[in-house]
Amino acid sequence: MGRVAGKVVIITGGASGLGAADARLLSGEGARVVLTDVDRERGEALAAELEGALFIEHDVRDEAAWQHVIATTVERLGGLDVLVNNAGLVKFGSVEETTLEEYRLLNSVMSEGTFLGCKYAVPAMAQSGGGSIINISSVAALKGVGAIVAYTAAKGAIRAMTRSVAVHCQERKYNIRCNVVLPGAHDTPMTRAALAELPSEEEGLNQIQQHGQGRPEDVARLVLFLASEESCHITGSELVIDNGETMR
Repeated sequence: MGRVAGKVVIITGGASGLGAADARLLSGEGARVVLTDVDRERGEALAAELEGALFIEHDVRDEAAWQHVIATTVERLGGLDVLVNNAGLVKFGSVEETTLEEYRLLNSVMSEGTFLGCKYAVPAMAQSGGGSIINISSVAALKGVGAIVAYTAAKGAIRAMTRSVAVHCQERKYNIRCNVVLPGAHDTPMTRAALAELPSEEEGLNQIQQHGQGRPEDVARLVLFLASEESCHITGSELVIDNGETMR
């Protein structure tokens, strides 16, 4: 028996990076995984690797798509126990450089996407008897990062939203926990592509040189803990995984 045996888990942005690591680990621990992503090719390939996994093409900005994902999951797998709101993207730009269109794009994917996930997962989980929502934010929500204003704003919204959802679920006695994970730099395709854009003197590169990059599996182990009953008394919490980057 695995640590999340029999649990039904939705992971957004599950085709690569942190989401794919989450999917592999949770599936290996007995979960029935639903991967969602805009990248159909990678998503379907990963789902084919995992026993009993399901892939659904999904733009997290689309409310109707969220309703479809939740309904399909409940219909095909019998309920919903865990949601990992992981989908995201990054674009460099300061407050002066970032366009309103860019700002809205990043916030629609991460802030609004997380909101919609919580909105439609909560009633489905309540119907199943409870569950765990795991929102993926960033240490950018804890510190000032001048070069990624839109990303920082979106991740900050996720951090604040998590507590609101946790309180709401407690007030309604839903037995649903909601926590937020704040990773520092981890070696993913998105991170590698973003870092390739930076000039050599950029502060973000200095941080990585000082604290190193984690592996996606490092975050996945934390997600597994929050998905499992081992974390049954933890809700509304912020869990930082950054090798001390925000410690001082």
